[in-house]
Amino acid sequence: MSSAEEFETKPITPQKLQGPKTFAASYAGEHVAGTEFVIGALFVSWGVGATDVLLGLLLGNLLAVLTWGLITAPIATDTRLTLYAYLEKIAGPGTIKLYSVVNGILFCVLAGAMITVSASAVRILFGIPDQVGYFPTDMRFVAVVLGVGAVVVYMAVKGFEKLAAFAEVCAPWMILMFLVGAFVMMPTTVAATAGVGSIESFADFLKVANDTIWQDTQGEIGFAHVVAFAWVANLAMHGSLGDMTLLRFAKSPKYGYFSALGMFIGHYMAWICAGIMGAGAAIILKTSITAIDPGSVAYQALGASGILAVIIAGWTTSNPTIYRAGLAFSSLNHAWGRTKVTIVVGIITTIIACSPFVFSGLLGFVGYMGLLLAPVGAIIVAEHWIFPKIGLTRYWSSYKGNTTNIAAFATWIVSMVAGIAVEQAGLLHLFFILVPLWIFATVLYIILASAMGAKEEYAEASVAEQAEEARKTAEKQYLATASDDSAQQVIKLPLLANLAKYVSFAALATCVGMGLNAYANQDIETIRTWLIVPTLIYFVTATYAYLARAKVQDALASN
Repeated sequence: MSSAEEFETKPITPQKLQGPKTFAASYAGEHVAGTEFVIGALFVSWGVGATDVLLGLLLGNLLAVLTWGLITAPIATDTRLTLYAYLEKIAGPGTIKLYSVVNGILFCVLAGAMITVSASAVRILFGIPDQVGYFPTDMRFVAVVLGVGAVVVYMAVKGFEKLAAFAEVCAPWMILMFLVGAFVMMPTTVAATAGVGSIESFADFLKVANDTIWQDTQGEIGFAHVVAFAWVANLAMHGSLGDMTLLRFAKSPKYGYFSALGMFIGHYMAWICAGIMGAGAAIILKTSITAIDPGSVAYQALGASGILAVIIAGWTTSNPTIYRAGLAFSSLNHAWGRTKVTIVVGIITTIIACSPFVFSGLLGFVGYMGLLLAPVGAIIVAEHWIFPKIGLTRYWSSYKGNTTNIAAFATWIVSMVAGIAVEQAGLLHLFFILVPLWIFATVLYIILASAMGAKEEYAEASVAEQAEEARKTAEKQYLATASDDSAQQVIKLPLLANLAKYVSFAALATCVGMGLNAYANQDIETIRTWLIVPTLIYFVTATYAYLARAKVQDALASN
């Protein structure tokens, strides 16, 4: 897509808004990712008890979903702007330039971690050893990273709709691969647990989980840390409003709750399944879980399908992350265009991905990413929702003609410095700083903005508000009409496409059946060898059915 079609600098037009299926697939696809292999295994290496993991992830992910649904999605659908366009409106081009650089770099590193994870699977095909250090030990791994990165960048350049389409096909299979992998590895963990011959009850599972998978070492990491991490893990997207970039396409703010598919499937079920797979792989390989990378974990459980799972899992996350990074840097100069910037960003990201440290240090990086970006989320929420309620003028700095909102800029810098100082002094764990930091930034910004001009009234404000209300009214009218039209349209697929759809369902069912059989019969070798067959059948048939459906929808839309 061109920059104009991606609407980097202006609200999304009603014709470009997307329905619920797009966001359900996008969240399920993006958050069932290659890093789930990393994070799920790290809970094992942390020595966190099973109960702390199971309950902590449940509560932490619920908090993340509520943040998306109650904060990010309502602001995104109200403004229809990217985070960068809206922040520029609030804080001025001076602030947005620095923020875009910081945000873009952070997203580049995050996307780089996903590419590295994908490459950790591809390297198995070439006999390259595990890459778990700070730097690559085999130049062939660098070549693999460059190849994987080229594919990821190509997809990111295609824009939001292509990313959503890719995720829609991949997501169902990816979800099942984590589940199947856990089924396959569970007998290995059972065999390593004294006093348990098989899992006949939840109590048996808890004993295996506590004794062999998540062994409680009574360390510093416990329930509260797991809750905080589950919420912090995606703070850049929800609490810092990064997902305004995606949710501005949503027809309804309720679509923010589709993040539950990503959180409870990806960051709950997948993290738990990855922990089981990681523990099982370490037992089979007779090594520590910290000495094997995601590719080895998945390969031990799923064979060739595991390699494919890690590759695609990395893609489904790195694609939208590079897309976000491209939008961040393109906001520095709108004349550059998102496509050109995304290509440059993708090249930089791929170079970063050549060093495995980007995923081995992922947890600390995610925490610092939240610390750097959370104050900006607080500023946006304060100006968007709190200002009108306490008699302050939204966008006051732009009405004053400021190129930089000093109140916003100072709040961000002071909050970042304060957060880093608190963490470095050891006063609070990194995961616990972000909520008090958000509150601190909100109060500080209200005080500074009030002193610098937000209390004043501006003639431009009423004109701008009227124009915005007119835009929202036109959007509501369009959506009401479009909804009525779509209700009358019945999508009838050609016979071959319908057949392909049902064959794809059967292929997924076969994958699950093979996993259950491997669990019941403790037969890892069969699934390592043959799981790739229903996997390939699924991708061929599901892709064909998706393209056929898209063709019919395009024909209906043109009529």
